[in-house]
Amino acid sequence: MIRRLYDWVLALGASKHAPKALGAISFAESSFFPIPPDIMLIPMVLAKRERAWWFALICTITSVLGGLLGYYIGAALLEALARPILEFYGYWYKFEDFQAAFNEWGLLIVFVFGLTPFPYKVITIASGATGLNLPIFILSSIVARGLRFFIVAGLLFFFGPPIKDFIEKRLGLMFFIGCALLIGGFVAIKFVL
Repeated sequence: MIRRLYDWVLALGASKHAPKALGAISFAESSFFPIPPDIMLIPMVLAKRERAWWFALICTITSVLGGLLGYYIGAALLEALARPILEFYGYWYKFEDFQAAFNEWGLLIVFVFGLTPFPYKVITIASGATGLNLPIFILSSIVARGLRFFIVAGLLFFFGPPIKDFIEKRLGLMFFIGCALLIGGFVAIKFVL
């Protein structure tokens, strides 16, 4: 099943609709969607290596825009959704401590976690929920997401066939690692709050 999905995404990466799909996934992943844009970016760059930088730019722009939606979700829906849940479980007081720490280290948090496979939506929503300075959030997001996607695109551009072989030979392992990182990210946030 994973192999068929990979082959389908690789074929989609060569289609004329691929950049729009890439942008949509990148936008959604930064605010609510669980699948990272790398699942599209990697096969698209492998299919059309000469467009690697364009695909990385699409991911960067749409990820930052999606991050702004995540920021809004955290800022506007905190009282309506998150606070009652946190109060019910007795975690609201911990959230206030988390908020102070997050605002002190927010620039670094957004930058570091924007580079990693950690679910970026968690950081964008937390940034809005804690009231992190919006220009700092935007600047950190641009730099972190840009670095992440341009590094991936660059590696694939310069080392395409060996990287492709590595991915294809270890597809099941890479899928498992990706799922483990996604689940681990949400578990880590639970312990922080």
